[in-house]
Amino acid sequence: MRTALSIAGSDSCGGAGIQADIKTMMMNGVYAMSAITALTAQNTTGVRGIQEVAPAFLIDQIDAVFEDIFPDAVKIGMVSSAELIQAIASRLRHFKAKNIVVDPVMAATSGSPLIKTDAVAMLMNALFPLAAVVTPNIPEGEILSGMSISCKEDMINAAKAIHEVHGCAVLLKGGHSVSDASDLLYINGEYRWFEGKRIDNPNTHGTGCTLSSAITSNLAKGFDLIQSVQRAKDYISCALAAQLNLGAGTGPMQHNFDLNSHFAEEA
Repeated sequence: MRTALSIAGSDSCGGAGIQADIKTMMMNGVYAMSAITALTAQNTTGVRGIQEVAPAFLIDQIDAVFEDIFPDAVKIGMVSSAELIQAIASRLRHFKAKNIVVDPVMAATSGSPLIKTDAVAMLMNALFPLAAVVTPNIPEGEILSGMSISCKEDMINAAKAIHEVHGCAVLLKGGHSVSDASDLLYINGEYRWFEGKRIDNPNTHGTGCTLSSAITSNLAKGFDLIQSVQRAKDYISCALAAQLNLGAGTGPMQHNFDLNSHFAEEA
């Protein structure tokens, strides 16, 4: 079985972060492992608190995984401080990690900030050059590119700007009302649109985590980047279409919409 490692924060309500990553990776056919960067106290209405792990302990987690079950792909999600970002970059370079997907998480779906301001530059400079692809949404893409994004042409220009500085492929997600859920993949001077139909479901907590984890899973299984993005978009569309409705705020998706095992049967 192929393996994937998620380096991200824990979401106590289970819709995003490590919990969403593990669910997604297992549903996409890979063995999921984790290195936790922070604990969050959150639910569908917002984040109440964040407690970071010590950089040395994060290094211990990463080393423990790589030294025993070397991952076929690595997803990096919420990393809130420059010190933790430096620790991750150091260990990924040391182990020559492959198929790295960076989801530059800056805020929760509820709008709560998840990264310190001084860590954004470190994220770009230390992790983007290691990545096979980075997966910002529109607000994140504006911060990373320093450009305003209000149309498809803006998306192309912003993705190109990020790529030219850091050398990584960029999947700029258009779900924030710019392009009706169509995403743009920019790589090596060329771009490709992945068309998507907006699904009428307000419960979108963890969509970014889920998409990046599905891409990671497919890269781990040997699909190329274009195939991995398309398969990930198909998966997340189905998870949203299942119309799970939990919590008083922006709820999670149904990651296990296609779980047809008798072990999942209800009494």
